[in-house]
Amino acid sequence: MNLERHRQDWDHLAEIDPFWAVLTRRGRKGGRWDVDEFFATGEAEVAHVSSVAKKLGRPARAARALDFGCGVGRLTRALGTRFDAALGVDISAVMVERAKQLNVGFPACAFRVNPSPDLARLETASFDLVYSSIALQHIPTVPEIERYVSEFFRVVRDDGLVVFGLPYHIPSLWSFQLRRRAYALLRAFGVSEQWMLKKTPLTPMRMTTVPEAEMRRLLGREGGTVLHTEPIDEGPIRSLRYYVSPV
Repeated sequence: MNLERHRQDWDHLAEIDPFWAVLTRRGRKGGRWDVDEFFATGEAEVAHVSSVAKKLGRPARAARALDFGCGVGRLTRALGTRFDAALGVDISAVMVERAKQLNVGFPACAFRVNPSPDLARLETASFDLVYSSIALQHIPTVPEIERYVSEFFRVVRDDGLVVFGLPYHIPSLWSFQLRRRAYALLRAFGVSEQWMLKKTPLTPMRMTTVPEAEMRRLLGREGGTVLHTEPIDEGPIRSLRYYVSPV
C-alpha cells in the first residue's frame, strides 16, 4: 500500500464520517458525535499534555505548534489557544477543508495538506511543539512512520518538544485486521466504499505498531532524549505517548 491509497482512504472517511474517523469511540459512528463534545476531548487532551510539558520545562516558548495528522482540527484548536499559531497538517484534502470550516473562528489556527512522505514543505527548526495523536498508527508501514518522526526533529526548535502517541502491541486476533482486509477485498471486487463505510463495520483504517525498544533506538539516532512516556488508554491496544527533547 502506498501513501496515495492511504490518502484516498482518508478522503473517503472524511466525506462520510469525519468525526468518527478521527475519534472512533463506541456509539459515535454514523454522525453521532456532538460537535462541542468532540472538540472538548481535544481540549482535555491538550490540557493534559500541556501540564506534563510544563513539568518537563519544555518547550521554552509558545510561539508555534504543529499538529501532525490533524484531521478536522480537534487538537489544533486547543493548541491554538495556547500558542501564538498552530498549524495542522493532514494527508487528506477533505479533512483539511473541513478543519478550515470548523475552525473559522479560531484565528491562531491554520491548516495545510501534506501529501508527501515527509515534511519538506515545512521549514527546519520552525516549531516549538510538534504533536501527533492517534495518527502515526494509521500510516501503512513502519519505515514511513520512522521517516515522519525523523522529520519531527528537523522542524522542531532545539529548545522545543516533540510529543507523539504510538501503539506498541495489538492482541493477536486484532493483528489480523479482518475488517480492513475484508474492506480491501470487497473494494477490489468493485463494492462501493461509500456503502461499506455507511452500512457495514468495515473500515480501511489500519493499525501499525512500533515496539518501544525500536522507537527508542530511532529517537536516540536522531539525537533525541526521551523525557517521559505514559500509557494511552485505547482498550486492548497498548500505546505509549512519548515526550522527547530534540537534543
